[in-house]
Amino acid sequence: MATLLVRHVNTLVTMDDHRREIADGGLFIRDGFIEQVGATAELPTKADEILDLTDHVVLPGLVNTHHHFYQTLTRVVPAAQDANLFNWLKTLYPIWARMGPEHIRVSTKTALTELAMSGCTTASDHLYLFPNGSRLDDEIHAAREVGLRLHASRGSMSLGESKGGLPPDSVVDDEETILKDSQRLIETYHDSAPGSFTQVVLAPCSPFSVTSDLMRQSAALAREYGVHLHTHLAETEDEEAFCIEMFGHRPVGYMQEVDWVGQDVWFAHSVHVNQEEVDVYARTGCGVAHCPSSNMRLASGIAPILEMLQAGVKVGVGVDGSASNDGSHLLEEVRMTMLASRVRAGMLGASLSGQDAPPLMTARQALELATRGSASVLGRADIGSLAPGKAADFFAINLNRIDYAGALHDPVAAVVFLAPVKADYTVVGGKFIVKEGQMRTVDVPNLIAEHNALAAQLLNDSTAKSLHR
Repeated sequence: MATLLVRHVNTLVTMDDHRREIADGGLFIRDGFIEQVGATAELPTKADEILDLTDHVVLPGLVNTHHHFYQTLTRVVPAAQDANLFNWLKTLYPIWARMGPEHIRVSTKTALTELAMSGCTTASDHLYLFPNGSRLDDEIHAAREVGLRLHASRGSMSLGESKGGLPPDSVVDDEETILKDSQRLIETYHDSAPGSFTQVVLAPCSPFSVTSDLMRQSAALAREYGVHLHTHLAETEDEEAFCIEMFGHRPVGYMQEVDWVGQDVWFAHSVHVNQEEVDVYARTGCGVAHCPSSNMRLASGIAPILEMLQAGVKVGVGVDGSASNDGSHLLEEVRMTMLASRVRAGMLGASLSGQDAPPLMTARQALELATRGSASVLGRADIGSLAPGKAADFFAINLNRIDYAGALHDPVAAVVFLAPVKADYTVVGGKFIVKEGQMRTVDVPNLIAEHNALAAQLLNDSTAKSLHR
């Protein structure tokens, strides 16, 4: 049985039930799971491999609750740089419609590489269009090459423009095909065992791109197989107006109408929710993927995260798509989670004359959301903290860098407050994905060249097509 001993960590952030932070700490790992956690002096002295992390801070692997890997191919597209969500989507749908299996494969590896280098060990991706023979299988196989844990969401769009939806008819599928493929993917790939590397999620895209029938049937299929459900919800005021006009409900009320509330459901964004809707989330067990950079980039607003936490809602962190962020740096998203929450608290405080200002989110709260919180949102009890029996997923940052000069009196807070850096080590299931700052599972220079060529081809083809109209 393979063993790994991690020792002499400057500060080991466990995020365990007692939120211990251990000086000169370490981990003893066997076959991908943590066997012991504690001070270095308390741990075994021998292992198959020993990693000395003097002058490093170690944290549980970050967990990304919402992404669109394929969007790494369309970052900062000029025509979409200054658009709100609906116009941004309308600009990019025709470009995405030109993708094929190779685009899915390469973009998956690019996004996961970027995530791994930012300390992420588990990622949920929402792939909701499958042009030109693309399949979710392309993403799953690529993720296995990189070595991160993947929650692969079988997204879908069935409500095209001709039926009152937002996406063009060219990127939607019929519902029978969607449901059959969803069942196939669950039966082929879904693994619910502790330490699972692949789980399948059913994820109709959004209220403005799928029918009510597909929402209900997807929920029934997911519950038959015991898999989770995910969709975008309450991201913009445009979406709210669409739901009221199309369905006679605000977005959260519509989810209740189509049986989309419960412990097995999480929503991306939830920017525009009121206290009554927050209470629905808390009462029914729905989770939220908070994506602050994307929400700011598209001018959607700032989600009421502290209010959700105070109500008992499960909240995790996501980077969202790399064409609306425009990156996949999860540690940066942790920082943005803290900062955006503080901006919202300041705005609320300014409107409360004579009353106490709302509390400010702390650095450790933001880290907890991206570890324990995100794991809870995904329904994972085996990740999100460093404790005996948990999966051996962690990342380490060397504190001896110019970025951290003057901040070593609190290295844990420094990870969030200071400008985000790349991980020096990222370990998933006891295996090195990043070691000494370098990817071990991906040829990064070749991947960059391949990715840029595909991205250029997508944009060039799209431009050429528009010129011939």
